[in-house]
Amino acid sequence: MENGDLLAAAEKVFDAFITTDKNLRDQQNLSGRQLAILVLPTTSWPEIQKHIGPISDAVNALKPGDFIELKF
Repeated sequence: MENGDLLAAAEKVFDAFITTDKNLRDQQNLSGRQLAILVLPTTSWPEIQKHIGPISDAVNALKPGDFIELKF
């Protein structure tokens, strides 16, 4: 499945998409999407675990169509 198809399929089932792909915005046309996208700054699970509170807060604050890049 290509990325554009993946996002379209995810949008039909999910409200949010969490990724570590920092180039997603440049690689995909995100205009008109209702899927909220949250980009984490690392793929390191230990690092992600250290910041689970801010990640959880960001997920809970997402609105349809949001594109948020977390920094930590």
